[in-house]
Amino acid sequence: MEEILKRGLAAQGLPADPAMLAAFQGFYARLEEANRVMNLTAISGEADTARLHFLDCTAVLTAADLRDKTVIDVGTGAGFPGVPLLIACPEMTEMTLLDSLGKRVDFLRETCAALGLARAKPLCARAEELPELRERFDAAVSRAVARLRVLCELALPFVRPGGAFIAMKGPRPEEEIAEAAHAIETLGGALERVMRYTIPDTETTHSLVVIRKQRATPARYPRRFAQIKKTPL
Repeated sequence: MEEILKRGLAAQGLPADPAMLAAFQGFYARLEEANRVMNLTAISGEADTARLHFLDCTAVLTAADLRDKTVIDVGTGAGFPGVPLLIACPEMTEMTLLDSLGKRVDFLRETCAALGLARAKPLCARAEELPELRERFDAAVSRAVARLRVLCELALPFVRPGGAFIAMKGPRPEEEIAEAAHAIETLGGALERVMRYTIPDTETTHSLVVIRKQRATPARYPRRFAQIKKTPL
């Protein structure tokens, strides 16, 4: 795993010091252990986890400077992309790991404490039920949670004007972007750019959709999730 991460992080223009590599190894060990009793991830084994989880997630840092930033990972699941981003960007101010399933959040709380990731803030809640966190973050990130127009209503309200929402998507996000155009504008955002990347040591290509928050999200959003799902913007 160490050599895969060293090569991959170097290809992404990111440093890989011994403490960072040890943290990735520790995260992997805890993922494998927990995955025996919980359905955390379908990806297993050192090589696949290093490439398809860790290096896929750290690609976000090639599109956004998260140093000295407060970040929220919406629908983090087993900690992706939030935990790898926090490990690879030790200068980050704070990473809130948001998920609605208590068992996953308990896993993240124990794992982040064991790895010494004091800037991680695991939080069990639904994204649409946190008015106290409205427009508090410099950036929001999300990976494989929902269609972009649904995801925007869940994530953009957390981002302060001037900040950004980075959605991790597949190799061809054009249809989702077109479908989400009305939602992005309604929620106060604007499409800034789409960055395609190939995960190092693989032929897998994914995309980062960067949406800039230009103005405050109207107070009526986000709606209840049932309504978001039934009548997406």
